[in-house]
Amino acid sequence: MAPRVRVKICGVTNEADARQAALLGADAVGLNFCAGSPRRIDEGTAAYILRELPPFVEAVGVFAGQPLREVWPVLNRLGRVRTAQVHGGPRELCDAFPFQLICAFQVRDASGLTEVTRYLDVARRMGRLPAAVLVDGYAPGQHGGTGRAAPWDLLADLHLDVPLILAGGLTPENVAEAVRRVRPYAVDVASGVERAPGHKDPERVRRFLDAVREAEAG
Repeated sequence: MAPRVRVKICGVTNEADARQAALLGADAVGLNFCAGSPRRIDEGTAAYILRELPPFVEAVGVFAGQPLREVWPVLNRLGRVRTAQVHGGPRELCDAFPFQLICAFQVRDASGLTEVTRYLDVARRMGRLPAAVLVDGYAPGQHGGTGRAAPWDLLADLHLDVPLILAGGLTPENVAEAVRRVRPYAVDVASGVERAPGHKDPERVRRFLDAVREAEAG
């Protein structure tokens, strides 16, 4: 049996979408705190969303271009969020405990993968490996939710010593192929299951999750 692929529905902006994603089987939801994003929420909205999540469904705080010394207090205030997904630089190496750190990279070609492996080499030597690496499609000036796919063929041959989360351009129509080709630890979707930025379409969320499970079974 193939390993179970986790699913994160990112850019959740309201309680109804969070509750629906959890009921349909999502493993995690992403709460976006990135300035300028159409999916950005404030801490007050995040607190309402967190109240709607059932046990065993994780919430992930998504940040861009902020130093970690500003990220950890946000997670502390929210209480239930124990994982930070950080986009952009400068990339920091730290002991994130009691939190978990996901480092996100935009990858267009082999040089982008070199950046990932170099970062992990340094982190390994310092004993500061992140909990996971997220690989997103390349879209200069944007941080996720762009609809641009990562290079699946390159990622299929990538062997890391931390879990790989695949993002970028995933939809109910293509995620099964992505899972079969890349075999990631998890997949992350935002715009691919929306009817408008920040507003999830329950039917597309359901189809996305079904496609992931079918790919696992195959």
